[in-house]
Amino acid sequence: MDLKSKIRDIKDFPEKGIIFRDITTLLKDSEAMMYSVDEIIKNLNPDDFDIVIGPESRGFIFGMPVAYNLKKGFVPVRKKGKLPAKVISKDYALEYGTATIEIHEDAIKKGTRVAIIDDLLATGGTAKAIAELIEEMGGVVSSFNFLIELDDLKGRDVLSGYKVNSIIHY
Repeated sequence: MDLKSKIRDIKDFPEKGIIFRDITTLLKDSEAMMYSVDEIIKNLNPDDFDIVIGPESRGFIFGMPVAYNLKKGFVPVRKKGKLPAKVISKDYALEYGTATIEIHEDAIKKGTRVAIIDDLLATGGTAKAIAELIEEMGGVVSSFNFLIELDDLKGRDVLSGYKVNSIIHY
């Protein structure tokens, strides 16, 4: 299936010169959505990880069905202030400032192997921050798995040393 044809390109969003890859058009197409999840699953060996991690918010969209299909638990990584129990936080740099991600402090035990699933790999900053957070908790990153990778932004280089799978490349 040609998944690129299911993704809408929006020029000059969120700012001039950027092409936003809008996956809402893919998600509303049941066959394309199911195919996308199946393709992510094909890149995973369930014996290599214990739990699926999905960052807010599109990591939830793809991470939950993967976890369900592979009979794994799911742990959300959220923006600051969104989780109700005690959290561990990680600040990281964005192109125009900083952001903070959080995870419940009891979500990852020492030695837990995780597969991180998200919709898009761009510069790799968010993904790297998630890996550092998991490792600080004693977890092990088994792999990163993305629907889309923006090759020119070199996010894969930021994640060197980790297994990185992507379905669609731009």
